[in-house]
Amino acid sequence: MSRPPRIGLALGSGSARGWSHIGVIRALEAAGISPQVVCGTSIGALVGAAYAAGEIERLHDWVRTLRWQAVVSLIDLRMNGGLIAGGKLVDFFRTHYRDEGIGRLPRGFGCVATELGSGREIWLREGPVIDAVRASIALPGLFTPVERDGRLLVDGGLVNPVPVSLCRAMGADVVIAVDLNWDLIGRRRWVQESRSDKAGDTPSVLEVLSTSLNIMQVRITQSRLAGEPADAVIRPRLAGFAAMDYHRAEVAIAEGERALQRELPLIEELLGRRPA
Repeated sequence: MSRPPRIGLALGSGSARGWSHIGVIRALEAAGISPQVVCGTSIGALVGAAYAAGEIERLHDWVRTLRWQAVVSLIDLRMNGGLIAGGKLVDFFRTHYRDEGIGRLPRGFGCVATELGSGREIWLREGPVIDAVRASIALPGLFTPVERDGRLLVDGGLVNPVPVSLCRAMGADVVIAVDLNWDLIGRRRWVQESRSDKAGDTPSVLEVLSTSLNIMQVRITQSRLAGEPADAVIRPRLAGFAAMDYHRAEVAIAEGERALQRELPLIEELLGRRPA
């Protein structure tokens, strides 16, 4: 008798849009689908760790209470390596969540970081959960890098925004991926007037920078998913979300649930739960 397929869940990078992962997970569980392997990059690592630890409902309840002031209170500004040291965020999770190490989590868990010196993709599959997540979310310029085993690590989204490959390496037969970056491009169009005396709708420096980063993130995601395809890809529609909209969790969670429902027939077919 053949065993049921081992299900992997690859949760992608995407800053505040990542709260939609919670909606995806809750909708999967409501459908009776419980992945055995959970891998994440950046915000996907944070949500994935909570799920692997059996704390997704607790995280759900907490993020729904977040207001902008609470988000700001977790920021500890500095100008050495990044605007945010990340100490307050790490201290918060150490206080509220018990960390017994990745190896003792009820579900298989891994997350992705990038080695700053070489650009290599680093898979974090052992050691303290919170330390691994902190390395995976270290977005360059925003969070300071994390030193681990003599290497400086930054956000895994630079190299592997949706870690399907890590799920496969950890034994997943069917991989469900969540792509938060697919609709980042085209949120706003700027038109430069041909007349030299009019500036037109010219973007600011920050808008140029953020849009350029979005373009890179979309292209990297597309490239990785083309070379390492998932069996099903969930794509929440969150084009209106800014990177720091962590206080809008309810909207993101609801869209995550809707996005999962759109792909649920395919997932059930993949798992042999309905006829092709």
